[in-house]
Amino acid sequence: MSMLASLVYGYTDIGWGEVYRSFTSFDGENNHLIVQTVRLPRSIIAAVVGSGLAIAGVLMQAITRNPLASPTILGINSGAGFFIVFAFSFLGINDVTSFMFISFLGAAIASIVVFVFSSIGREGVTPMKLTLAGAAIAALFSSLTQGLLVINEAALDQVLFWLAGSVQGRDLEQLYPVLPFMFLAIILSFHIANQLNLLSMGDEVAEGLGVKTIYTRLIAAIAVVLLAGGAVSVAGPIGFIGIIIPHVSRFIIGTDHRWLIPLSGLLGGILLVIADISARYVVSPEEAPVGVMTSLIGIPLFVYIARKGVGK
Repeated sequence: MSMLASLVYGYTDIGWGEVYRSFTSFDGENNHLIVQTVRLPRSIIAAVVGSGLAIAGVLMQAITRNPLASPTILGINSGAGFFIVFAFSFLGINDVTSFMFISFLGAAIASIVVFVFSSIGREGVTPMKLTLAGAAIAALFSSLTQGLLVINEAALDQVLFWLAGSVQGRDLEQLYPVLPFMFLAIILSFHIANQLNLLSMGDEVAEGLGVKTIYTRLIAAIAVVLLAGGAVSVAGPIGFIGIIIPHVSRFIIGTDHRWLIPLSGLLGGILLVIADISARYVVSPEEAPVGVMTSLIGIPLFVYIARKGVGK
């Protein structure tokens, strides 16, 4: 229903009947073109990106046992964004496929750096140390990205809207190269869903029940890189989907990852589509980046979760 609403609502008023006729009797007139070439692609992209970020958040929270873990909080989105801006600004790379692999590389490097920093010390990795390391790395990559744009002002106008997170102006040609990797990541997440349930009981209990904890975490980490990196390459570093949706899904369905993963994917897609619709009206007739809308929704919930405590 949210995707249908995305086809109707926007700066140009298009009725439900007109949307229906654009599919059944397309005649090339302006409203039909808007539905088919602008609103339909962006609604599909928003749904896929939102689903990917939400599932990535579920996986990250499961393998770290940290309720604040998400691609945004742990710096993965920032790392992917930095590498894309660097490649665009200084290497002259601007094709979609290259952006996708560069985004995967940035997400992977950010993940490794956060893990290494959070594991320093006798206690090893803890939820608090992981959150602090992630916040530090996210700030570092964000600062480096801003520095690159200051040095190369010509790139600023071209990437500024993308950096805020947006599905405006995107087409399905940008989504197609990413889809196989995101689909593979979703398959991997379902493959380890039951192991994630056991992992939530603690490593010792999980290993006693036959779970290969290192293997499970590695598969989850690969899935997170593919999901978050793919989402950033298409729509930029959109925040808070990965932290909001897993908590909402747990409230609805419980903690069984066999159900939590698909429900989070569904709700993540719905939330980003709704946020995209809202972004069309906030500063009408202009559009706000959808990342701004998800931040407005996500920050209060993030503060609420943080106040409950992340553990030590």
